[in-house]
Amino acid sequence: MKKFGIVLSLFALIGLSFTTPAVVETSKVKISESKILWKGYKVTGQHSGTVNIKDGDLQFTDGALSGGSFTIDMTSLKVTDLSGGMAAKLEGHLKSPDFFGVEKHPTASLKITKAVSRGTPGSYKIVADLTIKETTKEIKFQTQLSDDNKTATAKITIDRSDFNVRYGSGSFFDGLGDKTIYDEFDLDVKLVVE
Repeated sequence: MKKFGIVLSLFALIGLSFTTPAVVETSKVKISESKILWKGYKVTGQHSGTVNIKDGDLQFTDGALSGGSFTIDMTSLKVTDLSGGMAAKLEGHLKSPDFFGVEKHPTASLKITKAVSRGTPGSYKIVADLTIKETTKEIKFQTQLSDDNKTATAKITIDRSDFNVRYGSGSFFDGLGDKTIYDEFDLDVKLVVE
């Protein structure tokens, strides 16, 4: 019996010595080709715009998405559904302490903590830590990678009230009527990597 245990241990050791280590690759985000579109909603309509990615990367283990992070340049926030003074006024308000306070908080960030394959090529469920205005919350969303792992797209819905962005929120203020701004806003993200 003792001999059998030694033989079994020897086979296990041999098996471990031939195990191929995982190949981890990091691909940097191409800032000029990546983009984030945002859309916010209120009782009387909606507004949309863009915000730039400052830097970021995606990690792949044996060709499968396994991690990554990116930084969002909140100072680049633009409104695209208005023009001239109206756009500038809304941009200024969104950058003010009422909303994202970009003077004090010029960046936001997202760090992937888990990427789980959904069973079809390039399709993943993502668990990530999102930080806005120094508040970090876990969020979950779906992402799709291109066949060559060079482009990732995702649609993400965020509850701004989780990040202390409460201006005009019916969840915190009574009697707003048609001035109510909904807590949820949408991000349409496209990351292109090297």
